[in-house]
Amino acid sequence: MKVVLLDSGPLGLITNPKHSPRSAACARWLQSLAAGGIRVIVPEIADYEVRRELLRAGKKKGIAQLDQLGDLLGYLPITTSAMRKAAEFWAAARQLGQPTASDKAIDGDVILAAQAATLDASSVVVATTNVGHLSRFVPARIWQDIGPPQKGSHKSIEGPEEGT
Repeated sequence: MKVVLLDSGPLGLITNPKHSPRSAACARWLQSLAAGGIRVIVPEIADYEVRRELLRAGKKKGIAQLDQLGDLLGYLPITTSAMRKAAEFWAAARQLGQPTASDKAIDGDVILAAQAATLDASSVVVATTNVGHLSRFVPARIWQDIGPPQKGSHKSIEGPEEGT
């Protein structure tokens, strides 16, 4: 099964109650994936990252939209195997001198990457606004570069084809 996991960037755009042109484009993108038969899931770590900011800012409408989206798409809970994989990713990044967050930070990027790495699916990609840290560990693409297969298009769940 082909699966897209939402990082906090696109998740925040989709659930933004202000309906900016960018958030509207992200919502249309999500609808196109669903129409194309791509399963999109809200990872628990991304929900946490978006929810904590909505709570801090007192944005009740945004929290309600986040809850509705999670109910619609489904959540990917943080499992023990994902946390163990996250610890491996965290240690490996530091051993290479390329940490993804400060030593005292919880490091949501490695947890999200580990959730993707431990998901039982034939093809998984993380939709994000910044591929830098995530792409070290798992397939990650800018959300606009991910789309369902279309005739004459070079976009797919894996992103643009090489050389395009």
